[in-house]
Order: sequence, then structure tokens, then C-alpha cells
Amino acid sequence: MIELRALSLRRGHILLFEQADLRIHPGQRLGVVGPNGCGKSSLFALLRGELTPDHGELSLPPTWQLAAVAQQTPSGQQSALDFVLDGDAPWRRLNNEMEAAAGAADQGLHLAKLHDAFEAIDGYRAESRAARLMQGLGFAPGSEQRPIDSFSGGWRMRLALAQALMCRSDLLLLDEPTNHLDLDAVIWLESWLKDYPGTLLLISHDRDFLDAIATHICYFEQGRLGLLNGGYSAYERQRGERLAQQQAAHAKQQREIAHARSFVDRFRAKATKARQAQSRLKALERMELIAPAHIDSPFSFAFFAPARAANPLLRLEGAGVSYGETPVLRELDLSLAPGARIGLLGPNGAGKSSLIKLLAGHLAPASGERLASEGLKIGYFAQHQLDQLNPDDSALGHLRCLDPERPEQGLRDYLGGFGFGGERVTDPIAPFSGGEKARLALALLVYQRPNLLLLDEPTNHLDIDMRLAISRALQAFAGALVLVSHDRHLLRLSCDELWLVDQGQVTHFDGDLDDYPAWLAARNQTPAATKFNGAAAANIGTDSQAGANASPNAGERDARKDQRRREAEARARTLPLRRRLSKLEQRLDHLGTRQGELESALGDSALYQEDAKARLLSLISEKQKVDTDLACVEQDWLLASEALEKAEAAA
Repeated sequence: MIELRALSLRRGHILLFEQADLRIHPGQRLGVVGPNGCGKSSLFALLRGELTPDHGELSLPPTWQLAAVAQQTPSGQQSALDFVLDGDAPWRRLNNEMEAAAGAADQGLHLAKLHDAFEAIDGYRAESRAARLMQGLGFAPGSEQRPIDSFSGGWRMRLALAQALMCRSDLLLLDEPTNHLDLDAVIWLESWLKDYPGTLLLISHDRDFLDAIATHICYFEQGRLGLLNGGYSAYERQRGERLAQQQAAHAKQQREIAHARSFVDRFRAKATKARQAQSRLKALERMELIAPAHIDSPFSFAFFAPARAANPLLRLEGAGVSYGETPVLRELDLSLAPGARIGLLGPNGAGKSSLIKLLAGHLAPASGERLASEGLKIGYFAQHQLDQLNPDDSALGHLRCLDPERPEQGLRDYLGGFGFGGERVTDPIAPFSGGEKARLALALLVYQRPNLLLLDEPTNHLDIDMRLAISRALQAFAGALVLVSHDRHLLRLSCDELWLVDQGQVTHFDGDLDDYPAWLAARNQTPAATKFNGAAAANIGTDSQAGANASPNAGERDARKDQRRREAEARARTLPLRRRLSKLEQRLDHLGTRQGELESALGDSALYQEDAKARLLSLISEKQKVDTDLACVEQDWLLASEALEKAEAAA
């Protein structure tokens, strides 16, 4: 068991947390959450023995093996497979000893014992285990023997993660492991961690990932550490209830303080009441103040009304993408209408980012045409956008380049919604964290009033508050959206339809995000002969792959185009209904959450005291209104669902 007893930790002059009492039992999987800078990574450094507590005690079982992702990006000419195998220290030690003993003539008995020990730790399957880890994290078969230096920085971080997973650990510490992963790798890692037999501490800003894995949430809040059962959704619900109770207690205490001060002010000068007034003053001084509850996100922004443009905004006709002689996508026929909200799914390397770049105009089609409407204004976000920021310029300077005529205060107010305020707004961005640079890149994108948003993993390095702000802004965005993200919560909130990029094709995904892992598992069991060979057509709305490996004649192609056009028209007719249904579902979620909060608040016995009568009546009145609204919205949702079913059947 890991135990923290009255433990306090500082970094410099900043107190991260104090008087922490925490017990973590073997086999528990803890999601570690809290705002940036609260001390999550410092807690990990404490567990690794890199920091010592300022006060209190930390105890870990002395025999436990600890594993964590290396903080330095790996490099060198060692093969990727050998690097991952280094994570299994007993295997590496025995393997080295066996190689040394094999060259000595008098080491026969010793070598036999080494082989027995090697077999006891299942050493003969270690290379297979390492290769499976690499494959699960998205490495292509055959890349295992490539040197580390041949991989990009993001893939090297995947190697570091694979090495940590290879360790025979009792305690695994993972700090934002999904930052460099795509959705397929996130789904695989999620499954792997569910089966991990040791104790897990996981820092993550991915709500769905935490909900799927965590048995408990360790939270940082106002210099304190706490532990709750359940995943992130359970923590968020309990936190809301706790903050509501804190706010009620704060309001009650403020009334008591006001009453006491009023008594002091009225009777301080009267001899008969002076002693009582002094007593009230002393009581006020001794009173431990209850802080008001704050639950609002520090980020608040919205997209400007998009520029007007023709319908469709953008079309691809017979368009293909190739890298050198290798085709990635071929014969794409698709169009994007104003208001389309599309999430892209597909295996690693299938071409999702290539499709985004083609739509953005950053890749010229190798064949076919990309046709943009008059007035099209694209907002494109990808991780390389961060590299295009000027490290010597400030956030204010970057924004001023876009709008040199706007008064500085207006620019400052806008940047404040993205968390840049005070002197921070004029500081050079070179020392900014990855999350801060991503926020700035998004701020610059939003400012340009796009009518088509193309977002490729926009949430990497961003915390939960900023992800929530993005999801709210995207829900209200009136333009078209195409999104690639490993954050399933963002995909659910922001997208009305899913497109699947696979085997050179782009098709509508027949299912939702919960169906995607099963589709992925089935695809991975498909024989290699059926995988994309570079000659398959890639068309939205293709009902079957039969005959796709041969180039269609003109008549067949015209027939397919007509079919796709009819399907697109049918989707366009049902789009308003699907949007209305989505908005009603969001409203249902909001009202249901508020209903639960009110029921919890009304369960507080303090509300039924005489001095709380006004608040009680207010809560009862609000509860009645929420109940009525919820019933009405549920009825609207049922009607909208029936209308959508009829419209889809008619189509």
C-alpha cells in the first residue's frame, strides 16, 4: 500500500498541497486530476523519489517495481525493439548473462541455470510481447528493427510508453500518455490498462479515457488532495454537489457575519451592550471563513459568425493523394455543405490527416480536382501550426499581426478568453508550454472568422477546462467542421456524422463511437490480402467494396455519382432534424444534471431551518421549473426522434 501521512510539498515558494492523507491500495487505478500547475507531476516525482516532502511522510512497499515513461525523448541508433525490451530489466539482465556464458567453454552448468531462469520469466516470448505492444501503439509491422533516430518525436514518445508498459511493474505512473496517440492507439491502451494487474496512477485530461480505466479519482483542489470512488464523471458529479453545499454554507455564514456586524455597529457605543458587542467581534475574529465555490472554466470564447459562402463550400471530384509512388487515397468524390459537422475515424496511417490536408489545400491532389466555392474561408489547425508561431513574439503581437487597426484593449480582452492576461499577454512565447502554444494557435484561428474548420488533434496538451471551452464553442459554431481527435468526448459533443477513412476509401461509418472499437477489432482480424492495395476507389456512399479494385468505366462512375448525390441530398434533408435532436439531447443532459443537483441540495437538513426559508422556497421553485422543462424537452425529443425515423425511412 502507498500511504501519504500529513504530507506537504512545495516547489520553490509555491505550496502545492499540505496535510495530505492518502492511502492507495494494490490494484487500484487512480485518475489524477486538477488544474495545470497544481502539483500532479510533482506528486509523480515524489513517488519516483526525485523530490522529498517538506513535511509529513510517504511510504511505498520496498519490494515494488515502479515504471514510468522516460521524461527525455529517446534517441540513438538502437533498434526500436531493443529499446522496448530494455523496459523488462530481468529479461535484459538474463539475456546479457546468457550471451556472455554462451561464449565460454566452462559455463555449461551456469548456462543451463540461466536458461531455466529465463524460461521461468517467460523470456522466450518477450520479443513477441514487445512487438505486440508496438503494434498496439500503432507501429507498422517491420518497423521494429528501425533505429530510434529514424522516428519522429511523437513516435519516439510512443516508444518510451511501450518501454514503460514492457516493465514488470507493481506501480505504473503515466503522465498524459494519450497526447501523442491517435484514437486507435488510445482504444488499445485503454484495453491494456484495464487488464494491468498492478497499481496505476494516471494523469489525463481525456474524460472518456479516465471513465473507462479509473477505479478512483485523486483530485487536487485548493491545496488539498482528495480521493473519490469511480471515474471522472462520478468525480465531476460529486464535485458539483460538494461545491453546491459549500456555496450554501458560504452564503449562510455571510448572513451570520452581516448580522453580527450589524449588532456591533448598532450597540458598540452603548454601555449596556458594549460587552456583548466586543464578544461578537471576538467571535467574528475566531470564525474560520468558508470560501465561495468557483466552478467556472477560466476560458471563455466563441467563434464569430462565419463569412458567407456558396453551397457546397468545397468539393472533391475524383481526387487522390499519393506520397511518392504510394497511393494513400484515391477517387474521392465528396462535398462539404455549410453546417456539416463531421468526425473522421480510421486506422492509423489510413489517411485521415492526408484528407484534412487535401481539404485545407496544403496537399495538391495527385489526381482529380479540389473545387472551392467563392467565399470559402478555412480555419486549419494541426500540431505543426505550433511550430509556425514566432517564439520571439508575444500572444498580443501575434494577434496584432492579424488585426493591426484594432485597439490594444480589445485584443487583450479577446486573448483573456483563452487564458492570456496581465503581463503574460506581452511575454515572448518561447518558454510557453505546449498547452499554452496550442491555446494561442486556436485563438488565432478563431479570430479569422472561418466558415470551414479543419481540426487535426486540436486537444493535445490541453487540460479539461480548455477542452470543455472548445466543445462549447464548437457546439455553437455555425460553419462546417471536419474533426480528427482521439478525444471521444469532444467528438460526441461536436460531430453529427462520422466518416470512415480506410483502405483508400472514405465512407459513412454505420454506427457511433461506441461501435468503433468492435469495427476496429474485426478489421484487425481481416487477412492482409483484403487490405488496401492502392487501386481501390475512395467514395463517400459506396455500398460495397465489390468490384472496387478495378477501375470503373464511365457509366459505372456516373451511376455511383448519381447514387452519392441522392444520398447527399437525403442527408441534407434530414440535417435540420438531426441538429435539432442533438440540441435537445444536450438540453436533456443539462436539465437532468441540474435536477440531480437540486435534489441533492434539497436533501440538506439545514435548508429547513427558519433562517433558510427564502433559499428553500427558491430551490423548490427552481426544481418545479426544471421538472416542467425536462418533461417538455423529453416530449420534444420523442417527437423529433419519430420525425427523423420517418424522414430516413422515406429517403
